Amino acid sequence: MELKRVVVTGLGALTPIGNTVPEYWDSLVKGVSGAAPITRFDASKFKTRFACEVKNFNPEDFMDRKEARKLDPFVHYALASTDEAVKDANLDFDKLDTNRIGVIWGSGIGGLKTFLDEVTNFANSDGTPRFNPFFIPKMILDIAPGHISMKYGLHGPNFSTVSACASSTNALIDSLNYIRCGYADVIVSGGSEAIINEAGIGGFNAMHALSTRNDDPATASRPFDKDRDGFVAGEGSGTIILESLEHAKARGAKIYAELSGGGMSADAHHITASHPEGLGANLAMTNAMRDAHISTDDIDYINVHGTSTPVGDISETKAIMELFGKHAFELNISSTKSMTGHLLGAAGAVESMACILAIKHGMVPPTINHFTDDPNLDPRLNFTFNKAQKRDIKFAQSNTFGFGGHNASVIFKKYEE
Repeated sequence: MELKRVVVTGLGALTPIGNTVPEYWDSLVKGVSGAAPITRFDASKFKTRFACEVKNFNPEDFMDRKEARKLDPFVHYALASTDEAVKDANLDFDKLDTNRIGVIWGSGIGGLKTFLDEVTNFANSDGTPRFNPFFIPKMILDIAPGHISMKYGLHGPNFSTVSACASSTNALIDSLNYIRCGYADVIVSGGSEAIINEAGIGGFNAMHALSTRNDDPATASRPFDKDRDGFVAGEGSGTIILESLEHAKARGAKIYAELSGGGMSADAHHITASHPEGLGANLAMTNAMRDAHISTDDIDYINVHGTSTPVGDISETKAIMELFGKHAFELNISSTKSMTGHLLGAAGAVESMACILAIKHGMVPPTINHFTDDPNLDPRLNFTFNKAQKRDIKFAQSNTFGFGGHNASVIFKKYEE
């Protein structure tokens, strides 16, 4: 069986640095930080009192108030970014076979705010179980693709992928393979996350995973900087419309790029720490290139996982050095988490969009907040520090790695007939 080619025909973004794709890309190129003091709750007693929140967002711009109250914020975000992506792709579902259009969505945690509110209310009660009847349907991770399918009447494959911070990259890989193998013509894919609340920040603080640079939030996310001290929590959503090339051409769709390969692996090492030598990261990138039928010399840009943790940044860099050899010094490398913070399960989709837009515009977004070189990193590597760089990009790779040792990598290619 000949596998179908898969292309990107629509994008939608809701991020800490822009509530639409044009706003997101403009902020990336300009090197805008999305980090600021937390407004979602009183964080005065927390070790970390800042995050990368979505700003100026009202779910009632996308649904009525009654409907909004039935949904967790991670679903609000999913529906908002998907609204933009569907319009961007110019999808007229009345003219398409909706039995062959699916939704595959990633989230690492799902409805944490809903769970927190309901359990807190019960704990503060007299023990009588008075739970909201929407408690479970608001909380479960698969409800985001469910609501997307219901809004647009999409009857194709519909499920969620859960692999912590690799979740939406796994969703893209599943989508790629479902279309390749002919199970769907179009898949609405991506991921969303909304964990900036007491449980989310408190939980990650307890693990010593978050930066505590409360005196300077805007520069707290410092991937590959000597003084990095942990990641900055982010929230938001990214939607990518994937489509078989023949289906896209038949309806005259614009094409951003081609999704040419995906690779996965497991560290099998530790519940949270990446393998110190980057073995799993190396394998995921290798598998992605093998799937795309390209070599290491073909890659121009890597949007790395680069969370700004002391151990993680080193291990990913080791993987790149080991895998790419001398070509590692010819790559552009950047971590857009320096601007958006870490969107956890939504990171893969949002960072894949950075790759797609980098290909489209011939521009590599920077790694901001670099002040001091890390002596453990080879100075010949181009981390695109602090300023965007022009570059013609044919192949861009996006890496995401999750707690539990889950690694996923996708490769986007400049579209050619």
